[in-house]
Formats: sequence, C-alpha cells, structure tokens
Amino acid sequence: MSPADAPARSIAVELVALTKRYAQGQPAVDSIDLRIASGSYCCLLGPSGCGKSTTLRMIAGHETVTSGDVLLEGRNITDLPAAARGTAMMFQSFALFPHLTALDNVAFSLKMKGVAKAERQARAQDLLERVAMGHLAQRKPGELSGGQQQRVALARALITQPRVLLLDEPLSALDPFLRIQMRAELRRWQKELGLTFVHVTHSQEEAMALADTMVVMNAGLIEQVGSPHEIYNRPATEFIARFMGGHNVLDTPAGKIAVRNDHMRIAPAAAADGLPARITDVEYQGTYVLLGLDAAGASGVSVMLPEAVFGERPYRLGEDVRLSWAPPHAHPLAARAA
Repeated sequence: MSPADAPARSIAVELVALTKRYAQGQPAVDSIDLRIASGSYCCLLGPSGCGKSTTLRMIAGHETVTSGDVLLEGRNITDLPAAARGTAMMFQSFALFPHLTALDNVAFSLKMKGVAKAERQARAQDLLERVAMGHLAQRKPGELSGGQQQRVALARALITQPRVLLLDEPLSALDPFLRIQMRAELRRWQKELGLTFVHVTHSQEEAMALADTMVVMNAGLIEQVGSPHEIYNRPATEFIARFMGGHNVLDTPAGKIAVRNDHMRIAPAAAADGLPARITDVEYQGTYVLLGLDAAGASGVSVMLPEAVFGERPYRLGEDVRLSWAPPHAHPLAARAA
C-alpha cells in the first residue's frame, strides 16, 4: 500500500482541493488533493514557481488559503493561526537570532509562552544534546558553521513538540559536501523522532535520497505522487520524465514514451535494427560514459554506457549508430497530469 492510499487514521496531513489564487494570473496552487502518511518523509519537488513552497506555507499557516482545506490528523486547521496548528517550520535561512546563544535561540518560543527559565533551558539543552550540539549551547550563530546552525534550527523547531515538521529548502544554503552530510542526518533524525516531515526542494537528487513519498508539482498542479523508485522508473508524464533527468522522451506510432538512458542499447550503423542516430557528444564520467545523440525525429537523446563496455567498443564523436530498447523498459507518457 502506498502512503497516498493509507487508511485515514494514519494520515498526518490531508489537502482537499487546496487552492491559492492571487489577484491576477493563474493560481499558484490549483485545487490539489494530497494525503501524507503519519511518520513518513514527504518531499514536495518541482521547478521554481511550481507551487511547492506556497503549498508548504499554506500547511504552516503562513499563507492564507483561497479555497479548500488543510487537515492535520483529521482536524481542520485551515483557518487556525500558525502557532495553534501543531506544525513547526524550519526555514531555508535558519532564521536564528544573531544576538542570542544557541540555547536561547532554541528556548525562545517557550520564553514567549511564559515557561520558567530553568524549565525552558533544560528542555532546550536536551534538544541540543539530541542533535549533537549540547557542547556548543553558549555559542552565537555567527560562531557556528552552516551545518551547526541547521542543527540549532532543527532543535528550535522541535521544542514546540510539533506533530509535523515543515522544511523549506533546508539544505540549499549549504555547500555541496555539507549538503550530503546533512541530508543523511535529516533522514536519521526523522526516523529516530518518528515525526512526519514535509520537505520542499527543487533538487531531484535530494528528494530521491530522503523521501518515502515524492510529490512532483508543475504549474500549481500535482503531476505524480509515489515513491522515488516509482517516479524514477515509471514517470507518468513527459514533464516528469524530462524534469527527473536520465530519461529519453521518444515519439513512437503509439505516442510518446520514456526510456532511461542506461536502458538504451547502442550498436554500429551496420546493425540491422534500431533507430538511426549520430553521436554529438562523448562525456567521460568515471564509472560510465555518457553519449549525446541526435536521433531520427529526436534531439538531445543520451545513452549511458558502463566504462568497461565503452572501453571494449569506443564510440566516436560524429559516428552514425543505431539505438534500440527492450519493450519492458519503455513507459507511455501522458502529456499532462490527469
């Protein structure tokens, strides 16, 4: 059973015909329906302007809803203020107070609620220990690395004991090496805490590494919901096949299909069968070689060959070849989300 089909009692977040429309132009989010399973890691993925961040802000209560509903564990929270929803937001910029220590940043929301100093600091220290930042509790944000600031931001979000943690591009401000490290830590924390994480990203790699459920959005609509394996191996639409990368979109008499570039077969031009093509690019990538080709009726086709296979039969720039694929590796594409 996929998370989208889980029974109602195990649904953390449900969106019902959720719409955000500004004064002019197309709706930013156009009547979307979505169910996110409790205790899962859900990534909202798509290009800039697709509506993913607007959707997250409507769940958080930081953006008003034009129409539709947001439910948290079956409770309608559409019109509740952010602080009363049972969610917490972790921002892209971390949004830490620069003049406060890590401990006081984490404890700040409890201070605003009137919790006694000793209690709030004890709870803040406990959370900093859980994210391996207890020894740096007295440092200010300017004295911490990007990864350390992110851990403080996570502890600050968790101190409100949310049922759902919302993450808005939380890794985009980090350098590539640290991004990979923190990606693994986010996944580990989500499993250890047992919370539902809803994470917005424009990175296909990030979403596939983190998500139990991926929600691919385009132009205010949901194009496909599924596991990373399902979406990568069976993209539902031409947009998803192209956006996810690693796929060739080809025209056939039966319609458009997607074939992963590592499932394409290449043979010399003298081969009896296959689609005529010419090699336009050869890129060595270490463990594999990526060939770019122009094929009959299609440009921008690519074929991924293991280094050893390419070594046995190197292909040259400008060489004419033939392309083919096994029928099970071809997936029909819809032009647009249903």
